Amino acid sequence: MSEVITEQDKEYEAREQAAAPGDDQPMNDRVNNRSLRPRSDAFVDFMSSGWDNNEPEIERLESASYIPARLQVLSEAFPGERLVIPAGQPKVRNNDCDYAFRPDSAFSYYTGLGQDYEAGAVLVLDPNEDGTHTPMLFVAPRADHYTQDFFKDPHYGEYWVGPRAGLKELEAMTGIETHDIAQLDDMLGKDVGTENGAVQLRVIRETDPQITAIVNELREGHGFPDEADNTVRDDKLHEFASEARMEKDDFEVREIRRAVDATKHGFDNILKKLPSALGKPRSERILEGAFNAVSREEGNEVGYDTIIASGAHAPILHWIRNTGTVNDGELLLIDAGVEVDSLYTADITRTFPTNGKFTDFQKKLYQAVLDSQQAGFEAAKPGATYSDIHHACMRVIAERLHDWGILPVDVEESLSPEGQQHRRWLACGVAHHLGLDVHDCAQARYESYQGAKITPGMVFTIEPGLYFREDDLMIPPEYRGIGIRIEDDVLMTEDGPEWISAGIPKQIDDVEAWMAQMADTNN
Repeated sequence: MSEVITEQDKEYEAREQAAAPGDDQPMNDRVNNRSLRPRSDAFVDFMSSGWDNNEPEIERLESASYIPARLQVLSEAFPGERLVIPAGQPKVRNNDCDYAFRPDSAFSYYTGLGQDYEAGAVLVLDPNEDGTHTPMLFVAPRADHYTQDFFKDPHYGEYWVGPRAGLKELEAMTGIETHDIAQLDDMLGKDVGTENGAVQLRVIRETDPQITAIVNELREGHGFPDEADNTVRDDKLHEFASEARMEKDDFEVREIRRAVDATKHGFDNILKKLPSALGKPRSERILEGAFNAVSREEGNEVGYDTIIASGAHAPILHWIRNTGTVNDGELLLIDAGVEVDSLYTADITRTFPTNGKFTDFQKKLYQAVLDSQQAGFEAAKPGATYSDIHHACMRVIAERLHDWGILPVDVEESLSPEGQQHRRWLACGVAHHLGLDVHDCAQARYESYQGAKITPGMVFTIEPGLYFREDDLMIPPEYRGIGIRIEDDVLMTEDGPEWISAGIPKQIDDVEAWMAQMADTNN
């Protein structure tokens, strides 16, 4: 929507500013040409009265019962140190428009706060003399109608953004002692130094550059000027916070199950739309919209950009443009997951015949991927490693490629570290942790991730595939332009692995029946 600023408007703005010389809160530079803001005393007086009470309802979050145990583990790992975990700030999309805020995953894990409650908030673990910590949450107070920020501050003002949780509300929701963000600098700088009994600081440094700059300034001024050493120490905090999320508690598992259930509904909605989308320009986006609508209705958002890849787009591993046409007779690869309000996400991939029936050739390729996934599942057991899953999946893929006459060497040579020719058609990994991030625990050490034993409570994906690009001259023409991936979410239990996403069909007959059912539902 365009807005024309006339000379009369400029004169009005100048008069308004002159009438309110004490207004020390100028409009943000990014928006100072967008619209005229009234500043007169009469306006301020009028806006400061006549409002009904709009106190938000306060409910203790289910996650609050799990937060003390998570914080205790973190506290025990860093005795005597002050730990700083920011939520982060909104990120600019364009000019004065921000992306929807999503807090940092470490902050969410240690506070239980999801959605967009707390942009700019900071969690601090303040050390006690006995080696424990007192967790403190620093947030902006409510900018409700009792304050002028109510209508002056487009970031926090509730005239702009609606009622939000403040100090009292967030403490009740999380069970964490909560303070005004204005007190943060004093808290961070308290007793920092090198002398006996003084405090050192660590921060998750990537999340909020402004908070990191404050911490760095305090360290430099109080005996910790070595930037490289400080960075290593900060990275250890981030690493620990990432590895702590590897084994999920009961709350986390329930939330991932909820995300999987919502994701199934998103796939249902895609299949309802599919018959009418065939042949339409940018019909990949028609299907993307069908899934993403469910993610907003039943969750917070999508857990990652939805991949809708039809035909020759399917072998493109991260195809997220979704600008293509879904044509009759192709295979359609869909990789999608709903992120629920707690920010836990599912990660599911299914490959469909667009007309509802696999051809014999498509069945052959699809079954190879399905068999590969099952081999990975059978290799997953308490005490196994991600490498065990990887090698089990890869062996099936290499054997099938050899059987089809595509692999230029024998199976064992290809599977050897010196070979790997089969990876031309499956270059990516086949398993990763899942949780608050779709690729969860990514800051963990290699030996704690790929080289570590899988233990009960871990949630991960198994996702082999075959990706035959349309420009690949090493394969027969009938293979070119076909991509297949089957991805499911797995919970490791004491008794072995469980398919969390077992309710989302993937066997050939079941997929065809599911597609027929959804098509009929839409009629």
